[in-house]
Amino acid sequence: MPGPVVVFVESRDGAFKKSSLEALSEGRRIATALGVPLQAVVIGSGVAAKAADLVAYGPDLVKVADHERLAKYANAAWARIVARPGADASAVLMSATALGRDLGGHVAGMLSTSLAQDCTELRVDGGRVIARRPVYAGKAFASVAASAGPLVATLRPNVFREESAGPGRTAPVENMPIEAQDVDFRAVVREIVATATKKMDLTEANVIVSGGRGLKGPENWGLITDLAAAVGGAQGASRAVVDAGWRPHEEQVGQTGKTVSPSLYFACGISGAIQHLAGMSSSRVIVAVNKDPDAPIFKVANYGIVGDLFEVLPALTAEFRKLLG
Repeated sequence: MPGPVVVFVESRDGAFKKSSLEALSEGRRIATALGVPLQAVVIGSGVAAKAADLVAYGPDLVKVADHERLAKYANAAWARIVARPGADASAVLMSATALGRDLGGHVAGMLSTSLAQDCTELRVDGGRVIARRPVYAGKAFASVAASAGPLVATLRPNVFREESAGPGRTAPVENMPIEAQDVDFRAVVREIVATATKKMDLTEANVIVSGGRGLKGPENWGLITDLAAAVGGAQGASRAVVDAGWRPHEEQVGQTGKTVSPSLYFACGISGAIQHLAGMSSSRVIVAVNKDPDAPIFKVANYGIVGDLFEVLPALTAEFRKLLG
């Protein structure tokens, strides 16, 4: 009989990440299809008090590893905790955040099994979990499964639906013994330095407004800021803009930046190089603004505006302000 589906749920600043709740919801669907239980795993310091909140998202059991030594991420220690219930699992799932991508590799290594990164679809076929993931910078998709042991998979944020099973649901919350050893804490996150302004996480943003070289200089970036504020979105940037020092790397969208899947993506003054398309082509709706009618970005855009962005963006911003208040 196949084992349970195990989902690692990531928390930050006392709250569970939205992308982890999406992974937990998808875990519920896969566990139901397999006819097995769903287990959620939470790790950290002071996380036990919030663990019961996860019951509404469908797990049959919530496992909590709560210890002051786990306050900061330590990849080997955290992987050992996740690998314990994962050893007998059908699949081990987590969100494809920076932490999740790192943790997934360590867990797969400990379980001597396969890792599928940045998955955009999961299904059950013949009692096995099959993952679909982009390859070759998003130009193709591969369907993969573990040949032996559980499939360890990270799920792309904003692709899977977050669904609550309702507040009336009940499930036990169980404390896990901490079996990590001193050697597991050789690599530990010592400090997280936040920017002065609270920015929306690009990977979890529902709307993103990105700018490219078409803006001609950092002094014109206000056009992107104004449009993002009007639509309630996050700001993104092309690699060329980041390399030029106009914007910080944390805003870069693309193969060497962040992979995003918002409901709405504005590409302003971005030609559409394959490196950039790899990071945003899975967006549900793409709006491109570029003065070059032959720009590659128009091949993936749902809506395209051929025109001078210095005229188009202020007009768009004004209309969105009227529409959205």
